[in-house]
Amino acid sequence: MKVLKRNQLIVLVVSLMLITAGYLNFVSNQENVQTSLIADRDNETIGDAQLVSTIPNDDESNMIENLINGEAPSNSVENNINEDNTNENNETPTSSVVDKQDNKDDEDFYFTTSKLERNTMYSELLETYQDMYNNPNATSEQKKEAIQKINDINNTKNAIMISENLITAKGFEDAVIFVNEGSVSVIIKAEELKSEQVAQIQNILSRELNVSAETIHISNK
Repeated sequence: MKVLKRNQLIVLVVSLMLITAGYLNFVSNQENVQTSLIADRDNETIGDAQLVSTIPNDDESNMIENLINGEAPSNSVENNINEDNTNENNETPTSSVVDKQDNKDDEDFYFTTSKLERNTMYSELLETYQDMYNNPNATSEQKKEAIQKINDINNTKNAIMISENLITAKGFEDAVIFVNEGSVSVIIKAEELKSEQVAQIQNILSRELNVSAETIHISNK
């Protein structure tokens, strides 16, 4: 009887120990679960914060997806690029710039054409006097006159060429000279002529063409 009671006591003690161990284990697991939940919430908060700071806007997101999928940029982005290129590469000159260019072309044409017509006139005169000299029926006086005219024309042509080169060497863009009997006319390509510039031109023409200052007429174009 005593033995039975003793065995029952042992069983009771062991049961209490098991119950106590189970309770302690349950409490420990609950604490671990709560700690894990708190850690997960913290990680979510940190992850959300990092995600918010790096999320692109809608346009950037769409563009990234399109680039990944091998598609062209959206119309809005493409239009902006096209507009920028149009503004940079298709700038049209103002009307004042166009007018200045037209005026410059007209002036260049005037000086080129005037010199060509003048030289053509001299070539025709030289041909005429050369034919006169070669005419078998021409008298000695006619031949002598023809030779004198040919020499005068050639001398005038050379003097004009030298004078125009000296004038442009003074800084003028262009000049054309016409020599008539008793007068010399020169047109200078310049917006304006100062008094000292006029004096320089007169000195050149007087020296090279052997004429007086009173017979020289200077104008600008």
